[in-house]
Amino acid sequence: MIVQKDKKILFLHGFYASGQCVPALALKDAFKGRADVLTPDLSIHPQASLDLIMEICDKEHPAVLVGNSCGSFYAQMVASVTGKPALLGNPHFKMTEFLKSRIGEHQFKSPRRDGNQKFIIDEALIQEFAALESIQFDDCNLNNGKDHVWGLFGEQDTLAHFEPLFLEHYSHSFHFPGGHTPTAEEVRTWYVPLVEKLLNDCD
Repeated sequence: MIVQKDKKILFLHGFYASGQCVPALALKDAFKGRADVLTPDLSIHPQASLDLIMEICDKEHPAVLVGNSCGSFYAQMVASVTGKPALLGNPHFKMTEFLKSRIGEHQFKSPRRDGNQKFIIDEALIQEFAALESIQFDDCNLNNGKDHVWGLFGEQDTLAHFEPLFLEHYSHSFHFPGGHTPTAEEVRTWYVPLVEKLLNDCD
């Protein structure tokens, strides 16, 4: 499918990941020469991440948002406010549940641009996510209605099971035979065609 070269895609990675994670790099490679894929490192702090994403949207004007896991949690909220189409890969809409059993020090699973690979999950961070969880769907019909935010759910996902919650708010749900974090091949096979369709539909 033809995609205009001046189009930009904003990829939002999962909580343990970075802009250099496998799905981000695979998406960049798939659209090389066709669209510019932006892959920023997001903060572990949710409001800081949302502020950065909105800043990038204001400056770079991406045509489509693509998220995975926690990145999809952010993408849904930003898409609702901005009216941008979004593909939510295995969205994790209850990050507080994910974090509560993981209090302590951790390491990011892919390289960060600032070189800092360690981070800490604590009760304060959980409360930051709780504040946003409680309002995450407040604007979901503001600009997009149900048509331009799509969900893509791995049939072997053992971490996030939020397709029923997604379908309470949006209409377009797709499946792929993979786990929570897609492989490069799964990105090429399942994510890319849906992103292409969103890009071309937004012309």
